Amino acid sequence: MHDNKSGLDPLLFFINVFYLYYLICVMKSNFLIALTQLAAERNLDRDTILSAVEEALSSTFKKESLKSGHNISVKLDTETGDFNVYVVKSIVDEVVDNSIEISLKDAKKIDSNAEIGNNILTGKLNEAGGRIEAQTAKQVILQRLREAEKDLIFNEFQGREGEIFAVTVVRTDQKKVYVEMGRAEALLPVNEQMYSERYRVGQKFRVLLKALADTPRGPELIVSRADTILLQKLFEQEVPEISNGSVDIMSIAREAGNRSKVSVVAKQEGIDAVGSCVGLRGIRIQSIVSELQGEKIDVVEWSNDPKVLITSSLNPAQVAKVELVEEEKIAIVWVPNQHLSLAIGREGQNARLAAKMTDWKIDIRSVEPEEVNVEEDNNKDKIFTPGHGEDVFRKLEEEIAEEPVAEEEVAEEPVAEEEVAEE
Repeated sequence: MHDNKSGLDPLLFFINVFYLYYLICVMKSNFLIALTQLAAERNLDRDTILSAVEEALSSTFKKESLKSGHNISVKLDTETGDFNVYVVKSIVDEVVDNSIEISLKDAKKIDSNAEIGNNILTGKLNEAGGRIEAQTAKQVILQRLREAEKDLIFNEFQGREGEIFAVTVVRTDQKKVYVEMGRAEALLPVNEQMYSERYRVGQKFRVLLKALADTPRGPELIVSRADTILLQKLFEQEVPEISNGSVDIMSIAREAGNRSKVSVVAKQEGIDAVGSCVGLRGIRIQSIVSELQGEKIDVVEWSNDPKVLITSSLNPAQVAKVELVEEEKIAIVWVPNQHLSLAIGREGQNARLAAKMTDWKIDIRSVEPEEVNVEEDNNKDKIFTPGHGEDVFRKLEEEIAEEPVAEEEVAEEPVAEEEVAEE
């Protein structure tokens, strides 16, 4: 055994991986303990660590072996911490170079299963340990560990695109945001951010894993706050009836950070689909709104009748009549004059989201109530629209009721709202 000339405290192993020469030649038992602890700290398999050490030692010995022409392999004894340096030789019929070749007859003495064309470990080089370049070996080990960690991260998230994760902002670079996601760092690019959201280091929220790529620099994770699927997954987390299949989300239209419309339907009799999503006193929907930094969310009950669904989708505006041009999938929607701007919404947002949610092109027109002849519709949807209380809808009902109606004409009753909550 050689004297320790490094003067390094073995505790530095835990901080800077380890100094191989000191630990292997002087502190073998501590070396094995350190390997075990390192594996636990980095959440890597102990065999992966041992393999990295063996590769690193082999790499350093091979530099010396070039002078002798030997091919070197290092094996660690996991019981004692000792390491053995072997010469690797090819098994051939006729030996030309003794430094790299061995006859089948001699190979059989070492391993009875030896065959022509295989490699075999021959005698040990006991004095080779004195020639270790510790710093070089350490760098090789660090490289192997980084590669192992990259593989571990990739395997951890592979196939999990479309899932949501809790993350913490760790840094920002111009408009790019980097978040900590378990052991990995993920990128929240500009086009996946909510336009109204400002990010700061330490901020916590949930994101959707949008994409995963294996690059030479390691796994690249792209996450999103703006994707429609994020809203769907949040509903699945917050609403048990959705996660257990009692309620289905039929369609979502979203303008991230501003407003969304969600249509839902009950799959079991007796379940209130909208009420399940809203929750008692709005607690479920408010949890989602809070996660999305105040994004307004309209929840309506899905209907197979396009007229009913389109009427509900334009909430909070009151719809007088819907005409369908089915071959072009266009809906001509008539609303009272005083509700035209409400139906269209600011910068056309309400109409735009309604069209996306229903998958119909919507043409909104205004008309005086007395000009419209409609049949009474007793199949009213349940609707939740944040920011529009019962007093608003009551006022709309009264305004329409006051408009003159021609004899023998019946104005369509306003859409009833069973669940309404203030933001």
